[in-house]
Amino acid sequence: MTLKGFAKAGHPPTLLSAFLYFDISFMIWVMLGPLGPFLSESLKLSAGQKGLLTAVPLLGGAFFRLILGPMTERLGGRRTGLIGLTITFLPLLLGWKFAATFTDFLGVGILLGVAGASFAAALPLASAWYPPEYQGLAMGIAGAGNSGTLFATLFAPRLAKIFGWHQVFLFAMIPVAIVWVLFVILAKDAPRKAPPKGLSDYKEALKIRDTGWFCFLYSLTFGGFSGLVSFLTIFFFDQYHLTKVQAGDLTTLVVVFGSFLRPVGGLLSDRIGGYRMLLVLLAGAALSLGAVATLPSVTFAVLFLVLTMGMLGMGNGAVFQLVPQRFPERVGLITGLVGAAGGVGGFLLPNVLGSLKGLTGTFAWGLGTCAVGLGAGAVTLFLLGPVWRRTWKPESAVRAGLVPVNEEVGYQQAA
Repeated sequence: MTLKGFAKAGHPPTLLSAFLYFDISFMIWVMLGPLGPFLSESLKLSAGQKGLLTAVPLLGGAFFRLILGPMTERLGGRRTGLIGLTITFLPLLLGWKFAATFTDFLGVGILLGVAGASFAAALPLASAWYPPEYQGLAMGIAGAGNSGTLFATLFAPRLAKIFGWHQVFLFAMIPVAIVWVLFVILAKDAPRKAPPKGLSDYKEALKIRDTGWFCFLYSLTFGGFSGLVSFLTIFFFDQYHLTKVQAGDLTTLVVVFGSFLRPVGGLLSDRIGGYRMLLVLLAGAALSLGAVATLPSVTFAVLFLVLTMGMLGMGNGAVFQLVPQRFPERVGLITGLVGAAGGVGGFLLPNVLGSLKGLTGTFAWGLGTCAVGLGAGAVTLFLLGPVWRRTWKPESAVRAGLVPVNEEVGYQQAA
């Protein structure tokens, strides 16, 4: 595989447009999190309301994923992407000019989920242009758009401090408009088109037990990542009494590791197996988040959160190394269901943190509960290992890392 061959194999303008669409959409999706301290002061929110406010866009993303996915199959990624970008203007307009109460912003948050569902159009649009040997690189480039969260955490608090938080929604429309124009010019649907999935296809997939396990695991890794991205600015502001800008900057620092280590997780999973990789990462993330639950000094809190987010980011890559091993003929369908589950997990985490903070007066219980959840995921995965080793195809079990290295050759021959 060479970069020259990669450029000739696909359609670079479409790949770029998919990345830009994904990137700017993720920025929009999580923006209520960085604006949380401003909104909570203005709207006089309780701890539970803060958690719900930052969580609602994540639930909206899971919901709209189930709409944009089938739309992409029927209308094409280009047309669906343009529809998604156009609808994204609506919650930004509402946040800028009309939303004034907590209930109003819950509605804004649900509609921001349209941006969170962008991967349902962006990834298939790019993927369809590239042959199997280049899929990893193509999806890595398009999927790097989750780094858009960094723009939200870095710039939203600064703009809100200078111009007022209402105006941030106006400023956010500018990059969305630019990407909309670029998408019109650059994006193009691939000549080959996969047949659309019917409702029966989804029903059949949901009947398979491993589909549920993958949804559970991704709700921990991506749900943990996206939920923390949305809530950490509030956590730093409330717990350590930092300024709103400082809280946003520390969140940006933490998010960097989760965003850019995802491809590393996929690469390492290809080499040692996604099962081995994910088992270590879930256990490690449980320990590091448990350390945050002790509410150490802000320096150590940032250090442990960097470790947590880095491992969750790599865990996202590990999950998607496993899915093609188990479901080689249903990758697109299963990843859609798994991706929606990740949004649901992201919705639960800020709610747990906010609600338990309101009930107990401390973030310790919420963080500890989330750490226990990650630990439960590691235990569950450990128990699934022997089952998967018996039921998966031998070559898939080996690639997934379900078979000890010294037994791989003999295992395949025996099978």
